[in-house]
Amino acid sequence: MYLTRLCLLHDSFPARHTYPFNLDIFRKTDSIRFNRPVTFFIGENGTGKSTLLSAIARKSGIHIWEEHPRGRYHANPYEADLYRYIALEGDGEVRGSFFASEIFRHFADLLDEWAAADPESLSYFGNASLLERSHGQSHMAFFENRFRIPGLYLLDEPENALSPRMQLELLRLFSRVTAAGTVQFVIATHSPILLAYPDAEICSFDFIPVRKVAYEETDYFRIYRDFLTNRERFLGDL
Repeated sequence: MYLTRLCLLHDSFPARHTYPFNLDIFRKTDSIRFNRPVTFFIGENGTGKSTLLSAIARKSGIHIWEEHPRGRYHANPYEADLYRYIALEGDGEVRGSFFASEIFRHFADLLDEWAAADPESLSYFGNASLLERSHGQSHMAFFENRFRIPGLYLLDEPENALSPRMQLELLRLFSRVTAAGTVQFVIATHSPILLAYPDAEICSFDFIPVRKVAYEETDYFRIYRDFLTNRERFLGDL
């Protein structure tokens, strides 16, 4: 396990009324423990899942493939600073990768630029450009090749471009690569398919402080189950 515990140093937060330090989830959660190879972060939009996932990456020294910043109407000086106010515990040196679908295209563009000078660089991703595949196919090609390398993998909504069938393939990939005990995942997701991964821990950001919940307790399970068995009730007012 590369990551076994995360502590939020909320007594040291530099601001109390500015995002992300104004979120109660960060101000009132002391720590999160990671006991299994696969941990999910769940919660409504805006609860801080992706923000904390990015902070783990920055604190661990894991690169985030971001484009150059552009001018913004309002620049928040604290937006990316949560990593300065968390502490991580784990075994050994942390290495790995951060994935988010909105920045994946930037990585794929850079990979093509490298391949123009060194075609062998594509051998790490199935010997073909990631830009010459569908969105979902390029994501799976990246996952299948990258996850062979031991490390900590931080995934922000990896299901975004994947069909339900491909999400099941991703679950099978998780099972294969964690079997050797050299890979750990922390995943922010809204997918009830991914959340069904056996023996995973699910951390809900819908509770303050963050709480571990069972799969059947999640809104994702209950809402999808009820919709599929009685969709007329949900669609009756449309």
